[in-house]
Amino acid sequence: MINESATPLFPLQSVLFPEGYLQLQIFEPRYLDMVQRCWREGRPFGVLSLLEGGEVRRRDPARGEAFVQERFQSVGTLAQIEHCETAQAGLLRIRCRGTQRFRLLSSDCLPGGLWVGQIETLADDAAVAVPPDLKPTAALLQSLLHSLEQGAAAVDVPVQPPYRWDDSGWLANRWCELLPLPPEERQRLMQLDNPLLRLELVADQLDQPGVLAGQG
Repeated sequence: MINESATPLFPLQSVLFPEGYLQLQIFEPRYLDMVQRCWREGRPFGVLSLLEGGEVRRRDPARGEAFVQERFQSVGTLAQIEHCETAQAGLLRIRCRGTQRFRLLSSDCLPGGLWVGQIETLADDAAVAVPPDLKPTAALLQSLLHSLEQGAAAVDVPVQPPYRWDDSGWLANRWCELLPLPPEERQRLMQLDNPLLRLELVADQLDQPGVLAGQG
């Protein structure tokens, strides 16, 4: 049973950004129960990027019956389930949207392996217009999105409406999801409180030769 004051946690080998979308297939008992409850009660769960361990629980060969202990970042993003379906017995498919960033204050691993924690939510990005010198990043994303939409189901396109092409934070976050960044760099960008600085750093990445190779 999850304490009502605790937030269920889902450590993943990815970084979720506010207003980003995440599709998952759930089959582990610890997450099946958690997801079904979150869906039923309309409550979010917290996504945190893994530092050690895997997304699927596995035994530690050096410790016999013990499981490998996951270790994860202390800043993540809450995920709200927007769609949940039973693909087959013991398998759920869910689609989530990132909402607020949060900082983990404490965490506990329950007997079944589910992590829960006490969190504090972090402030949303300030609304900062995209300055003229960075507007090409919006035009480039629109062009890339157009190419990704060709032949793809609408729900599978990685950038979803509502589009906010003149909002620095929204634009930076979408690029952070698409660019081939190392996990630690993606995490660093997500944690930045200054959305304009985040977009400037994204623009620096886009200036690198071949950065969009394989996209589209």
